[in-house]
Amino acid sequence: MAMWNPWRGCKKCSEGCLHCYIHKGDAKRNIDTADIVKTKDFSKPTETLKNGSYKMRSGLVYTCFSTDFLIEEADDWRDECWKMIRSRSDCTFLFLTKRIDRFLQCIPDDWQDGYDNVVVCCTIENQRNADHRLSIFSRLPIKHKCITAQPLLEKINIEKYLDDIELVVVGGESDHYARPLDYAWVLDIREQCIRKNISFEFRQCGTHFIKDGRKYKLQTKDLCKQAKLANIDFNPKI
Repeated sequence: MAMWNPWRGCKKCSEGCLHCYIHKGDAKRNIDTADIVKTKDFSKPTETLKNGSYKMRSGLVYTCFSTDFLIEEADDWRDECWKMIRSRSDCTFLFLTKRIDRFLQCIPDDWQDGYDNVVVCCTIENQRNADHRLSIFSRLPIKHKCITAQPLLEKINIEKYLDDIELVVVGGESDHYARPLDYAWVLDIREQCIRKNISFEFRQCGTHFIKDGRKYKLQTKDLCKQAKLANIDFNPKI
């Protein structure tokens, strides 16, 4: 697994961004997150060693996890990224976005029905944004689609949007002021995925976690571990 952030910086655009860890981390370092700039890793996928082999190994590449691949300020740079992605067919590039409404404006001319080595993950957090973003997402020409409901802020119904989705990831918010995650909401989405035979992953609990009406406060270091201990991930039988 590799990480590739061709640019850094982002702008809050929805309710899920309220306690964004990127903004929190930048604030501690006196960095203006709203300043979107290229990073030194911009050309990372195509950089080579002296023997001509790629520095970045084959496999899964988490792309733009400190920003949004579809953010407007990166429009002038994205075409070059698509060229690098196309040239590295040995890698699978995955990116999350809250700006799925910009997707058709941001794809290359040869996209057609999508690149085999690109996974697009649409991020949602509440019913309003789920209905808006997923109604768009469901119509887009993308070969590999995922949904991330993180941070999940309320009970939501996404079952009608699950056709052609490969994976749904659910998680809570990690912050001192984090909004609560109710385990019942997680289980409800899991049942929707099971009915549609879609893979489901409970990625992390929330700092403020509710189960069976009882409230818990969890340490950040335990959020993923506790989610894994719940043992509720679902993988369809082939």
